[in-house]
Amino acid sequence: MKADIGLIGLAVMGENLVMNMESKGFTVAVYNRTVSRVENFVGGRAKGLNILGAKTLEEFVGLLKKPRKVMLMIKAGQPVDDFIELLLPLLEKGDIIIDGGNSHYPDTARRVAYLESKGLYFIGAGVSGGEEGALKGPSISPGGSPEAWAEVEPILQAISAHVDGEPCCDWVGEGGAGHFVKMVHNGIEYGDMQLIAEVYQIMRDVLGMKPDEMADVFEKWNEGKLESYLIEITRDILRVKDEDGQPLVDKILDTAGQKGTGKWTAQNALEEGVPLTLITEAVFARALSSNKEGRMEASRVLAYKGEAPKADKEALIKAMHDALYAAKLVSYTQGYMLMRSAAKTYRWNLNYGGIAMMWRGGCIIRSVFLGKIKEAYDKNPDLENLMLDPYFAKEITDAQPAWRQVCAAAMLRGIPMPAMTSALAFFDGLRTARGSANLLQAQRDYFGAHTYERVDRPRNEFFHTNWTGEGGDTASSIYNA
Repeated sequence: MKADIGLIGLAVMGENLVMNMESKGFTVAVYNRTVSRVENFVGGRAKGLNILGAKTLEEFVGLLKKPRKVMLMIKAGQPVDDFIELLLPLLEKGDIIIDGGNSHYPDTARRVAYLESKGLYFIGAGVSGGEEGALKGPSISPGGSPEAWAEVEPILQAISAHVDGEPCCDWVGEGGAGHFVKMVHNGIEYGDMQLIAEVYQIMRDVLGMKPDEMADVFEKWNEGKLESYLIEITRDILRVKDEDGQPLVDKILDTAGQKGTGKWTAQNALEEGVPLTLITEAVFARALSSNKEGRMEASRVLAYKGEAPKADKEALIKAMHDALYAAKLVSYTQGYMLMRSAAKTYRWNLNYGGIAMMWRGGCIIRSVFLGKIKEAYDKNPDLENLMLDPYFAKEITDAQPAWRQVCAAAMLRGIPMPAMTSALAFFDGLRTARGSANLLQAQRDYFGAHTYERVDRPRNEFFHTNWTGEGGDTASSIYNA
């Protein structure tokens, strides 16, 4: 018996993907550097199924149908390169390696070029949805060698989540496009999680709500326009009790970890010059949370001083619903701005509506309004800013009073809301036809002769002023807008 596909890396995600593939009718070969994992898996959870275990890489490759398809579910970074080098002597021209881990997209682009130079193909496939998604159907964003897509499409689309009969998996683009889209997905995930955490803190610290009462609110929210996986699991988390019957969430230390994809998203935004303010603040919020000892010390030294009126509980809860929705729209807007900018940089032909469809099921940021994003890009494939679509423009404008109310309530009481308030600042910055950067550019010209443009002259004409009467008329360079 020959396998349709092979998978290397039998941690939880790898095992679950194998079980998913087998359940869809595919025969799967498996290998793990620690051979006991293979034996335990094939003799236990996978016993009696069309799953073939291998003790060596040579045996593993020998179990595969041609062209061979090898999926790596291993730690990103050097381990991926190491396994590629181990596999290369065993593979033939036309064989395909698929990286299903959270690899950085430049690494994927480099690996695509390297394997193609050897006559092989490489696909970087972002797999979203965690352990449950891997088993029951993840969102998958494949990119890399386009020649390989026809070979892997039947398998990847079969194992992906399906919404309205459509797979949450489609070809994204060449090079590192697939892993780039997965990176942006994770950045939006950072933003969504931070926004929910900020709302939770207002419920706890301003309104004095207990976790069960909060869970009731999130349950209600999950029945409307905020319906999403993250709202759903937040409801569930708030209901879980510890062994003593007290809410478990209250006993978890308030320090958050991160694996790097949010940081990569923020770094790429800086490189592209895209104002990814909400997601970047979410990354910084995790960094600040990790300094627990420093925050404990500061809490004793830096006292809150201020006055705020007594909060109207029901009114504030209602306002938080609308504020959370508006800020989420900003998060997706910024993510799409980053994808549009990168697509120009790397010459990718991204299907923005299709990406929204891929995120409708099987991933962490799946939510009910992704269908509206698809509709927006179907109407206008060249849409520069999601908030300028008529539907989203009305939604975010209508939510504006509540959004301001929530941000003000938090700031008056000393409650940090970095993601929510930065989202509002972005909204206000975007809708401001004449801002304050004219003064900033005058400062730059004053101390560095960086030039400026004028409102009474055509764009791309640059001027320099000798502000002090001593600097002369020589300008340093044209500035980058």
